[in-house]
Amino acid sequence: MSAAENTAQQPQQPAIDIPVIDIRAATPTAILKDPRAKTGRAIKEHARMTLGIFRFLHPLVMRIADFFSRRWLKKSNNPYLKEIEETAKAIGKPGIVALNLSYEIGCTTFAANHPNGPKLARVMDWQLPGLGETVVVAHQQGKAGEFYNITWPGLSGMFNGVAKDRFAAAINQAPERRHKGGIILGRIKNMLLLGRQKGLPPAHLLRKTFETAANYQEAKKMLSTEPVAAPVMFTLAGTKAGEGCVIERTENKAVIREMQNGKACVANHFETSLNGEGYGWMPRGEPPTSQPRMDAANAALPANLDESFTWFKEPIANPNTRLVFVGDAAAGTLSVMGTDGAKPATKILKI
Repeated sequence: MSAAENTAQQPQQPAIDIPVIDIRAATPTAILKDPRAKTGRAIKEHARMTLGIFRFLHPLVMRIADFFSRRWLKKSNNPYLKEIEETAKAIGKPGIVALNLSYEIGCTTFAANHPNGPKLARVMDWQLPGLGETVVVAHQQGKAGEFYNITWPGLSGMFNGVAKDRFAAAINQAPERRHKGGIILGRIKNMLLLGRQKGLPPAHLLRKTFETAANYQEAKKMLSTEPVAAPVMFTLAGTKAGEGCVIERTENKAVIREMQNGKACVANHFETSLNGEGYGWMPRGEPPTSQPRMDAANAALPANLDESFTWFKEPIANPNTRLVFVGDAAAGTLSVMGTDGAKPATKILKI
């Protein structure tokens, strides 16, 4: 392919830059003070999606949600509760505590061997239009070292990140657990089940892992053995050939899928024995797109994981996509772009 042809296939970029915000000496609350962080827009989009045409009820509903979220975080001794409370106070609007337990994301993620070391490729879907324009990259510090957190203002947890010389990782939402009695009763049972858990929310466990795990093996152990508050799937890529896996989780059980043929892919359904547990699991999305996205990820060749995202195409790219990134832990580099569906919403940021 000629240079001209390759350039023609790259997504046309808008003028919005993704800010890199250094909070190594602070917490994610400090992001709110940076004028480049579009905090108000991010919170507004979350409220609009959460309540739809009933958003005039937002303050009341969000105060109720905050009350129960705060009570659960206290009961489970969550290490980030104080930080979340500080963020809520700084923003000054109801719903921020509940936002930090939000987990309604769909994704396609894969770890793949590459000549210079494994790469993690990630497409993140969230039914919140406009969030692609409000992505930030937080430069953070933990006991085990520095890392980059690809995130949004107001969030304490992590959905995706890269730690140089250690690992790159991302979260995918698990399918919804089925119960007897139909969908509505099943969802009530799932909420009650969540309220009884004492493990960390998935996004908080991932942040703890970035803060404390010294290498790929330690991260793999933490993400597969520590209790988690809800079913989840973690994708992990290390620094050496073959260091890549998908960790499928329920609250107290894990099944690990190692790389096969140089890659490990995941969407939003279980591929392991967990899929047969209990009464099974319901697919996410209307219509469900998890399997087609998984098939497309499996078809993508590791050599095609370029940092200009020429591989970012349907069905992996879809109307709910809000960001796409490639992370390389061995090199300590990442390439990220906010999106509005399949269209770019920001310039490509390369670190």
